[in-house]
Amino acid sequence: MAALLSIRGLRTWFHTRAGIARAVDDVNLHLQPGETLALAGESGSGKSVTAYSILRLIQPPGRIEAGEIMFNGTNLLTLDDRGIRNVRGNRVAMIFQEPLSAFNPVQKVGAQIVEAIRLHRRVSRRAAYARAVELLAQVGIPSPGARAHEFPHRLSGGMRQRAMIALALACEPDILIADEPTTALDVTTQAQILDLLKSLQARNGMGLLLITHDLGVVAETADRVAVMYAGRVVEEGPVDTLFSRPSHPYTAGLLAAVAIDDVPPGERLPEISGMAPSLLAMPQGCAFAARCPKASAAAGCFTESPVFSSLTLQRHVACFAANPAASPVTVFPRSAMRDDNVRVAA
Repeated sequence: MAALLSIRGLRTWFHTRAGIARAVDDVNLHLQPGETLALAGESGSGKSVTAYSILRLIQPPGRIEAGEIMFNGTNLLTLDDRGIRNVRGNRVAMIFQEPLSAFNPVQKVGAQIVEAIRLHRRVSRRAAYARAVELLAQVGIPSPGARAHEFPHRLSGGMRQRAMIALALACEPDILIADEPTTALDVTTQAQILDLLKSLQARNGMGLLLITHDLGVVAETADRVAVMYAGRVVEEGPVDTLFSRPSHPYTAGLLAAVAIDDVPPGERLPEISGMAPSLLAMPQGCAFAARCPKASAAAGCFTESPVFSSLTLQRHVACFAANPAASPVTVFPRSAMRDDNVRVAA
């Protein structure tokens, strides 16, 4: 099956006075119709910059330096301003990380959805308003007609997130990008939002690109996961396989930092030593080498950058020490991630 979205060799760099920050450096990804692909990793790994690059929302001093972003056979990076506007919010839509800042604070929620519909569809204002109320009802907002007349700040965090989803779905996109859609929400609301996204995806057949640092969200929602570190994808594969047998030491470290209720009180959760390198001063060799328990000078970890290559037909990794027959990780069963009692080490 042909990929709905295919990213090849994407480089998005920020040219600052202190130097060039390589926020996204040679990223390759693909998304199939109806599939959920999660981009996971710690803050600053390049997840959101990758998403913003897809929609060409990178602002100076950022710049897309190289690569292809193919959507239904069209390279989005070659479109003119009018062409990308016809795609953005129409064929490819995004749920932003903070809905309150994404909405216009002086315009009512319903009016903003109406504006999005009429920008891409030839419909009357009355028809667009009826569709806006229908969308608000579809995402589970009570009294949608009344809520359509509210300003964004008058809605709760959960309702704002639902309204943002309604706005993103206004034109029935082929791809929905969700950037940390459950951040700052309580556990119950998080579960409701994730269930909503899954049901809407099943109903509309969308491809979903889910950006998150929460491995529980990945386990609950995604079909495949790509793990990012320091601007690059270091491992990618089906969620069940990658979570049970991680091949990259960084992926294994992330999973080991997750524990369930039977951890003895007061015992520290495992952690990855050290800190991620500065994007302004990337080390020679593998970016993770200084923190990696398997790093070896003999393998070239400190002098050469590992190539992102295939372990199996569905598994890819960038690591000199990658082992396709790695021992199963018993501290992180996927079923446990569906439990509300999961704790992740900060």
